Amino acid sequence: MCIYHLAGHLIRRVNQISVATFLDSMQQAGIQLTPVQYSALATIQSVPGIDQATLAGRIAYDRATLGKVIDRLEQRALVERSVSPKDRRSKCLSLSPLGQQILAQAQPLVESAQPKMMAGLTEGEQTQLLALLDKIAISGNKQSRAPLVQNAPQSD
Repeated sequence: MCIYHLAGHLIRRVNQISVATFLDSMQQAGIQLTPVQYSALATIQSVPGIDQATLAGRIAYDRATLGKVIDRLEQRALVERSVSPKDRRSKCLSLSPLGQQILAQAQPLVESAQPKMMAGLTEGEQTQLLALLDKIAISGNKQSRAPLVQNAPQSD
């Protein structure tokens, strides 16, 4: 069987293209941000005070690895951690003013990068591809090592 026609190989290649397009857009704007960092910042903005475990579920990322991502964002003064008023063992996350500024700069770049990631497809094919990828992600979510937990309650 030829690897070039296997779903796993093609999905990996599309992921490589997606990440490269994202990073190129950020680099051209002078922004140091990875796709995972962007997802974390965008989610923290939409759910201020979210705890790290809940954030991991909302962006479908391994909790231990996400801890390192948050450490780097905190070191760069993009994210602030505070003790949860509900559970002193838990940390609440919020964007710093610098984090808000970087996210505001990155958001239009992310939006404009989307068509580049799907170059070669018509608008209808892009819509169809997104629907099919969503369907695959939903049906395979339980097999993921870091399943997506949408609208998960905070673990506080």
